[in-house]
Amino acid sequence: MKWIYGILCLGFIVFFHELGHFLAAKLFGVKVESFSLGFGPVIFHKKYGETDYRLSLLPLGGYCGMKGEQDFRKALDAGLNRIDGEPDSMYGIHPGKRALIGFAGPFFNLLFAFLAFTVISMTGYTYYSYPPQITLVDEVYPEVHSAARDAGIKTGDVVTSINKTKVRDFSDIIQIVSSHPDENLTITVNRGGKPLSFTVHSDFDKSQGTGKIGVTVAGTDPVKYESQRYWLFPAVWHGITQTGLYVGLTIKSIGILFKGVDIQNALSGPVRITDMLGDTVKEGFSAGARQGIAGMLDLMAFISISLFIMNLLPVPVLDGGLILFAFIEWAVHKQIHPKIQYYVQYVGLTFIAVLFVISMTSDIHYFSTILRSR
Repeated sequence: MKWIYGILCLGFIVFFHELGHFLAAKLFGVKVESFSLGFGPVIFHKKYGETDYRLSLLPLGGYCGMKGEQDFRKALDAGLNRIDGEPDSMYGIHPGKRALIGFAGPFFNLLFAFLAFTVISMTGYTYYSYPPQITLVDEVYPEVHSAARDAGIKTGDVVTSINKTKVRDFSDIIQIVSSHPDENLTITVNRGGKPLSFTVHSDFDKSQGTGKIGVTVAGTDPVKYESQRYWLFPAVWHGITQTGLYVGLTIKSIGILFKGVDIQNALSGPVRITDMLGDTVKEGFSAGARQGIAGMLDLMAFISISLFIMNLLPVPVLDGGLILFAFIEWAVHKQIHPKIQYYVQYVGLTFIAVLFVISMTSDIHYFSTILRSR
């Protein structure tokens, strides 16, 4: 059942992305020839106006078929040096409008993340975590390095803030430290009622692509916490700030991938993402409606932000490639030759194919490791 949950959640994220393209195309007068919920064989379709609305077999997102998307191929086959698009087609409108249509899909991913964080802020949720009192990890596992010990932190200290960010529970420590590998962190602790500050240089765990400082929980039982709930306008602001925070963390994570990280562990493919979504939904709702909604929306928001950034990369076949070509055409007041567009598309397809193979290899490695451990 968890796979069904995961597929539906991932499918909705992709569908919402395509909805952005659909609405922008309609706004700028581009004919949308088909708009489908799902991929693959069409189960049901109905034409309203100029658009054929479809329900397809595979619930993994959808697609928005716009008039003239492949006109550069037709121009190439005809031996033309320019694309003569009709007024209601992708290459018949102003390149600025074409760029906005390309941007609308990623923007809707960002919009979904903002709405998700806003809803989470309004509903709130309960969760279990450990108090922020720490034990140095090398006291439990002598072979593991403890950067916290090197800096002067001791077992029994209670972490109150990291880089001026307030720490409420141990999960806050993990979240902040993991996103700052190989960096100096200013950590404030409470030791016997006295506040002390230390500069800790975090270790870089290349197997996971995360930072660590060598601390673990103090051995106490987990405690039930209640997240803060906001009214509408504060929740909207919190949704904006959380979206900005996640965008920054995602960009930083992409940069970390180029620092020698084990790609097989750090990169997740569609199968593992679906599995994580399914687990989050199943386990969250088993603990209660608020926990289920919060957990599901939080992970969906993170995936949406990842799609927002990935789709804006200036790579042909991605939205970022379409936007880049449109801006070049706008700047030089001249169309890019169809042959150039055709061959650059192949470069983009190669990039996507390599990324797909890496992500699928990562998924196979992940699940085979789990099976071997059973």
